[in-house]
Amino acid sequence: MELREWKTVLVPYEYAVEELKVKFKNIRKELRNNGEYSPIEFVTGRVKKISSIISKAKKLNINMDEIEEKIEDIAGIRIMCQFVEDIYTIVSLIKTRKDMTVVCEKDYIKNYKDSGYRSYHVIIKYPIQTASGLKEILAEIQIRTLAMNFWATIEHSLKYKYQHDIPEDIAKRLRRAADAAFLLDQEMSEIREEIMRAQIMFEMKSLTVRDILDSIQKLYSLGETEKAFKFQERFDKLNGLEDLREIIILRNEIDNILAKYNQ
Repeated sequence: MELREWKTVLVPYEYAVEELKVKFKNIRKELRNNGEYSPIEFVTGRVKKISSIISKAKKLNINMDEIEEKIEDIAGIRIMCQFVEDIYTIVSLIKTRKDMTVVCEKDYIKNYKDSGYRSYHVIIKYPIQTASGLKEILAEIQIRTLAMNFWATIEHSLKYKYQHDIPEDIAKRLRRAADAAFLLDQEMSEIREEIMRAQIMFEMKSLTVRDILDSIQKLYSLGETEKAFKFQERFDKLNGLEDLREIIILRNEIDNILAKYNQ
């Protein structure tokens, strides 16, 4: 297959990666805007390099005309979470979506690899609209905690350096590091509820502060300069404090004034 043909083949995968990144990022954004906890911390994605596709095809004895059917990770999405529990929440979320179909799952958390690798892989079929019509492609979604991702990134670098033949002494250290990373995840799970409450409070305060500043600006634009200035002074005094209740009271007072203009 020539380079031009490869580029044509990979176009739908590039579209899919961009679409999927936006969709998962929007889930995170929507939840946070509603003052809710988001199991999604951040999202990345990539299309496999041509050289990597060819190398994998040779390794697995896959013919060039079978690549799109048998190589599942040409399009790859990675979703990072704070807690192990969040991983399974996201898996459930993916299963309920109507815009993608789960083909298979690989739970490398409960069944981690000998190397110590932990992650949850979901293979999906995803329809993509191209210039030549609708095409359904395979994509791999990897879901892991921040600790798992840190470990996997290091392991990937070492595999590249040693051409997938990591010396045994380093491999042992990697396995110990993987166990330590998972222990960290378990410890974080023990205080998960407390962390989630703190993060929700932080998000609520951020959203309320944004609403107050927007509303004060509206008062200025409506000619209510004196009221806007007084509210700004009160806000400046409250903003450094941790008392969310007082900030909400201030927002409600401003909203009541603005409501008169909407009648």
